[in-house]
Amino acid sequence: MNRQIVRLALPNIFTNLTVPLLGMTDMFLMGHQESVHFMGAVALGSVIFNFVFWGFAFLRMSMSGVAAQTYGRNDRFEMAMVLERGLLIALIGSSLLLILQKPLAEFSFWLLEGSPEVKEISRQYFFIRIWAAPASIALMVFYGWFLGMQNAIYPMIIAVTVNLINIAISFILVFHFNLKAEGVALGSVIAEYTGLVLSIGFFFKKYKWVAASFTTQLAPLLSQLRHFLNVSLDIFVRTLCVIAVFTFFTSRSAGIDDVTLAINSALLQYLFLFSYFLDGFAYAGEALVGKFVGAKDYINLKISVNKLLVWGAGFAALFTSVYFLLGDELLYFFTKQETVISQGADYLFWIILVPFASFGTFIWDGVFIGLTAAKAMRNAVIISAVFFYFLPLYLLFPVIGNHAIWLAMILFMLCRSVLLMWMYPKVLKRIVS
Repeated sequence: MNRQIVRLALPNIFTNLTVPLLGMTDMFLMGHQESVHFMGAVALGSVIFNFVFWGFAFLRMSMSGVAAQTYGRNDRFEMAMVLERGLLIALIGSSLLLILQKPLAEFSFWLLEGSPEVKEISRQYFFIRIWAAPASIALMVFYGWFLGMQNAIYPMIIAVTVNLINIAISFILVFHFNLKAEGVALGSVIAEYTGLVLSIGFFFKKYKWVAASFTTQLAPLLSQLRHFLNVSLDIFVRTLCVIAVFTFFTSRSAGIDDVTLAINSALLQYLFLFSYFLDGFAYAGEALVGKFVGAKDYINLKISVNKLLVWGAGFAALFTSVYFLLGDELLYFFTKQETVISQGADYLFWIILVPFASFGTFIWDGVFIGLTAAKAMRNAVIISAVFFYFLPLYLLFPVIGNHAIWLAMILFMLCRSVLLMWMYPKVLKRIVS
């Protein structure tokens, strides 16, 4: 079981390590401009795309769980139908985003806090990066489907290629063509479409038989669509709540001042670094648990969950040690702004708490996606967001300021882990029976 976990987790870990590297690169590029406004502007623009693109992350999650269960049943026709349904939803969703980009931007910048200088730069970033929507959303579908097919290699190659191209082009556009925030946005657009072309090429290389099973008839497409949409809707609500938490985190930071926004944006990269690392094991959980549910192999399902939690706790201990010993040094990578570095050190102790507060959240998310128990995930996130993030934040912010933002984030992550652990036996009993 450990070999199976590592076989699926390692490619995803390697993939995910390039994701925070991309975020760190954006912070580095903007942190070395002449004004602190650029760091805040890209952070604010990225928050909008957390809503826009992460809002469609339900496609990747529902795809991997449902596809893994069809793989476990060896239902080849339904494997094809799962992919076709996902791509159709991606096409419709991305078309709507492009059509509605102007009202979406106006509403987003009205809702978010920030100085006029930050918002103006962020607008320039938004109207370039929005054109990556069709590629970005379609890539989520391919990532989820490949993983459901127990193939972690293709998503790794595609994602690493996308992120490395993004980093390289962003460096060239920012430093050599002086495009600043626009260069970071354009780098993302070019990289996403490169990844989509690569995904299509890999698909026809190994899964050509799937294309032959695609259909224009409504009956087979609609046969399991209700289950797919139910799972997708619950994951969408769950994802929307997570996005709302991180969006409010950045918006509330911007409401304090531009320096605090820059500090919290840099420190948030520490959390992302750990989360993307642990997501490698969460993805392994999605694939393995989904496969075992489809095959009705409940003994190996339980073993896989226990092993995944052990791996998660081990890496939580490792990251806690690294953040305790090297937290100060990492700040110097993100920015040359002395104010950000000196004031940011006051909040580093919250980062040390992140790994043990959150590792269970990532592992249980992967397990519940494999179980397609999306309703339980949704309920856990809603409870955690309302009662352990927004409520403590509003009560404590007038008293302890920016520390309340970080305390609320720690409580949010910890509560999700505890609630999912409590729900797991009931969900498993329902599936087995």
